Amino acid sequence: MEKRYAKISSAGRFLPERRLTNFDMEKMVDTNNQWILERTGIRERRILDKGLGNSYMAIRAAREALERANVDASEVDAIIVGTVTPDMFFPATACLVQKGIGASRAWGFDLSAGCAGFVFSLTTGAQFIESGRYDRVLVIGSDVMSSIIDYEDRNTCVLFGDAAGAVLLEPCEEPGYGIIDYIQRIDGVGEDYLHMKAGGSRKPASVETVKNKEHYVYQEGRQVFKYAVSEMADVAVEIMKKHNLTGDDLALFIPHQANIRIIEACARRMKLDPSKVIINIDKYANTTAATIPLCIYEAMVEKNQLKKGDNVVISAFGAGFCWGSVLIKWI
Repeated sequence: MEKRYAKISSAGRFLPERRLTNFDMEKMVDTNNQWILERTGIRERRILDKGLGNSYMAIRAAREALERANVDASEVDAIIVGTVTPDMFFPATACLVQKGIGASRAWGFDLSAGCAGFVFSLTTGAQFIESGRYDRVLVIGSDVMSSIIDYEDRNTCVLFGDAAGAVLLEPCEEPGYGIIDYIQRIDGVGEDYLHMKAGGSRKPASVETVKNKEHYVYQEGRQVFKYAVSEMADVAVEIMKKHNLTGDDLALFIPHQANIRIIEACARRMKLDPSKVIINIDKYANTTAATIPLCIYEAMVEKNQLKKGDNVVISAFGAGFCWGSVLIKWI
């Protein structure tokens, strides 16, 4: 009996209307456009209006993905939301999405893996399809990073933006296509370098934690950069070697959009022509779990870059540390 694979049959996204440019940032903190652009590749980022919350974006991205696939929400079996900025600790954002889109038969959950959240969610959803138990799984990466960023900290505030991206997973009609393989890893050493100091059970919110700004992203940029360059490239190269692929065999590389220098370092390790690398960090900055689905949307919908048989590698790195790669044979 042939193994059943999952395919990405549709994509959707939501981008807030408000743009925060590097020139806007110059008025907020001690930085400038040239410094940001040279070190990160970012020109602007999108910011969600206050009070709307993560589910507002996730619902709209999910709706577009279903509309493009001509699938009714009642046909969705499961919803997985990769995020570190849920509307609230509970219920899960997936519950709010289920209600918002009217997915009457679906169950679901949130998955927290930082910037690797979508990759971990994608492979989890793919396994639900592979099991034969489910036929339609919505996988969403959505983060409102502006809600946990200190806009007086120039080291972090220039890096992040808000957005949501969604894909619909369905069974592949033909064997040997779809989400073929993945490699995923975690290492708790990352806790020291990228975390939120307060707000959890170890250090609940208090007047003191708010006063000390401990509910914002804390990041030691140099350490995170060092690990990301190494590990994100390693898993991408590893999955290529595992399947006897070279840079010439890939149609597209979809990397997490954290920093242009990390992306370029990965592409060099993979011996890829720059034309095969999706880059949109200049427009959206680091949207955490949303970066990969935004890139998939761009390749599928905006640029029509993918055709049957194309080899695609996805790679991401995030808090934890968490990182992973995915190999897709497009259909």
